[in-house]
Formats: sequence, structure tokens, C-alpha cells
Amino acid sequence: MTRIAVIGAGISGLATAYAIELAAREAGLDADVMVLEKETRTGGKIWSIREEGFICEWGPNGFLDNKPMTLDLCRRLGIDPQLLRSDDNARKRFIYADKILHRLPENGPSFLKSKLISWPGKFRLAGEMLVPKRTDGGDETLADFGRRRLGKEALDRLIAPMVSGIFAGDPETMSLKSCFPRIYQLEQEYGGLLKAMMKLAKKKRAEIKEGKAVASAAGPGGVLTSFSGGIQDLTEGVISALQGTVQSGCAVERIDKTEDGFLLRLADGRQEAAEIVVTAAPAYAVAGMLNGLNERSAAILRETPYAPMNVVCFGYQKDRIQRDLNGFGYLIPKSEGCNILGTLWDSSIFPNRAPEGMALLRSMMGGATNPGAIDFSDDEVRARTMHDLRQIMGIECEPDFVRIFRHEQAIPQYTSGHAARLEALNAALADTPDLILTGNAFYGVGLNDCVNAANQAADKVLERLQARK
Repeated sequence: MTRIAVIGAGISGLATAYAIELAAREAGLDADVMVLEKETRTGGKIWSIREEGFICEWGPNGFLDNKPMTLDLCRRLGIDPQLLRSDDNARKRFIYADKILHRLPENGPSFLKSKLISWPGKFRLAGEMLVPKRTDGGDETLADFGRRRLGKEALDRLIAPMVSGIFAGDPETMSLKSCFPRIYQLEQEYGGLLKAMMKLAKKKRAEIKEGKAVASAAGPGGVLTSFSGGIQDLTEGVISALQGTVQSGCAVERIDKTEDGFLLRLADGRQEAAEIVVTAAPAYAVAGMLNGLNERSAAILRETPYAPMNVVCFGYQKDRIQRDLNGFGYLIPKSEGCNILGTLWDSSIFPNRAPEGMALLRSMMGGATNPGAIDFSDDEVRARTMHDLRQIMGIECEPDFVRIFRHEQAIPQYTSGHAARLEALNAALADTPDLILTGNAFYGVGLNDCVNAANQAADKVLERLQARK
């Protein structure tokens, strides 16, 4: 029986272990899968904290249903009947600009009526049709792409807030090709975004007539989906389905090559042997494990920066908030000078996130453009968040419930040159095919991306198992 070690029990590691077990059984192969987790709890960034009737998400609060990966995993686990789609009102999203909450326009007429972008900015956006596509193949930053194709105002008020909401990132350093490959492909294929939208809309109308459907220019948005008990129900469902062992509190400090495979040296002095190793830990942690085994790959992994983040959960009595909370929440352009990146109206997105008569707001502070926020005291985080909520939503009262969660290394940043670094990493690992890397540091930070990468890692493990037959 081949022993397989998966390092990391976040969603990437757990989904990989489950996919390996499933694939091995279907192929009639013997595999002993062991998951090792540094922390005393499993789930990684997924953690639904239930206190005083509130459900506070420590990390992500769900996944979009426009891609099949996570939905398929839920079906295989048999937990899909418990899936919970976000409230229809959560489709309303806002941007705070010029001291006003502007609803994000959803179509042409609403865009023309919106005051989020000025008329000169709208004319500049329309001029995107005339901008030639870039043909040099370079790794353009999101900011450079935005200014070139859409104009500075669209960059500041649309692209930059979106980048902070997804990656907690800085568009001046983030790679278009790696962060939003679909947008890069659209420019290359159609010559521009507006041209792509028109051609794809025409194609979609034609295919709908034929009973088919195609993606929109920006890709289908999807509906945010979770569980009534929080997104942690997903990782708990995977753990319940695993047949192998999951050991928490087991930090892998070093991976050494042996004649038969690998030897994992743990922080507590123990050692674990495995023929195949899959790492699903953060890039910086994997770099430390590979120091003696593969110096080149360790050096490349250390080049991936991580943005810090404070997650601030405030609970209020609903009748003390004058603002209508029918919506998803809002993001804030950096130019507004606020302390927070944005606020999600969590109790409006999913039911049961707050006790009856209460509202739960979850604000994000920090990110790549404000890394020093991670060092603020709890009192300062609370005061700065309250200041912004007072300014943006008119909330004058103290919150009845406060929880502050800190992530010193929250989200990997796909900075310019990310794709080239991945090519170099794959080349550096070519001589060790039984060592496989997965996780959100490589091909996508979202939950769907992690599950997709887990399935691909499991396919590689299956190839190695079949080669050993």
C-alpha cells in the first residue's frame, strides 16, 4: 500500500485527500492517505465562529455557484441538500465614493444613471472600443490595464475596490494575467472588453434559441453559497468522509528525500515516512519545508507575498441602524481615505447569522495597501471601524457584539511576474514528481479555485500511483 502524506488541513489539503481516496478506490489502487496539520484545529482559513447567536466567518463566507467544482464536492459528500444560497437582496452591491453609497450598476441604463462614474469617465469608458489590444505579451499590472483600457476613474472606482475585495491587493502590483485570466483572454481574442461583451451577448442570444448557454464577457457572476451553520460545514463534511487519518498539531518542519520516498520531520521530533507528498500549506511555509530538499523551489516560493487582514465583526440591534441593509455591502476606493476596505452586511446575505432583531456587519481592514493595520491594538481597530461606519452608514451607537480576527498572512498576492514564477517552480520540481504542490498560492485564491487545484493534484497522485503498479 502506498502511503501518501498531505500537508495542510485547510480546504485545499482536505479536498485533495478526499479526491485521492476517491480516485484510488475507483481505480482499484491501495492508498493510505495521511493529513498533517500544523494548527490544533482543521479547516485553515475556513472557520465559522458561533457565539451569542452570531455566526462570524473568520475567513471566506462562501463560494460562487457559477463553477461546478465545490458544488460537485458537496454532492459527492452528500451535503448538497444543506447548501444555502444567499438572499436575493445580496445581489445589490455598493461602492462608497464622494461620501455616498452608490449601487453598482447592473446594466447599460443603470450605468448611465449612476453617479459613481462622472460623464467624462463614462465617455472614457466608451472609448475603450477604440483602444488597440496589447500585443507584446508582457505581464501587465491591473492598474496599467485599467488606465490603458478604461481610464483612471474606472480604475479608482471600479477595478481597485474589486481587487481589494477579492485579493486585499494593490492593483499597481497585481498581475492581470494571473488574477483575472478571463479578462486578459477577452482582450486577446476580441480586441477589447466592450467588443467582447457585444459579441458574446449576440452569441448568447443565438445559443439560447438553440437551447444552449454561454458565459458572459465577464464570466457568469454566480450566487454566493454557503450552509446554514456557516462555510465550516464544508470542511467538516470532508473530514467526516475521509478514511485516512487527520492529525492536527503536527507541524512539518522539513521534507527530506529517501530511497523509497520522503521523510517528514515534525516539530515535536517525530518522523513520518511517505512515498508521495502533497503540500497544501501556504507558500512561505512550504518554502521552509523544502530548504534542504529543493533550494531553487524554496526560493521561488518565498517570492509570493501575502497581504495581512483584520476582520472586524460588529453586532447591532437592527432598530438602531437607520440605513437600509438590503444588500451585500460595499467596497471603498482608496482615494476616499477610509480605514477599512469595505463592509459586508452578513446578516442580510445569509439567514441565521445574527439573533432575532440583530444585524451582523463584517468589515475588512488592512490588505496590501495598508499592511500596518495588522499592528493596531484591538481598541484602535474598533475605534477606526466605528469611525468609518459612522461616516458611511450613519451608525452612531456602540456595537453590542464585537469580535476581531487577525490574519498576518491572509491572502497570497499574484504580483507581476507570477505566471513566470510558476513556470520556474514547475521546472525546479520536475525531478521530484512524487512531490506535488497545491493550494491558493498558485492558480486562484477562491474556494472554487482551491477545490479545482485539489482535483488536479489528486490526478497527479493517481498518475504516480498507476506508475507504481
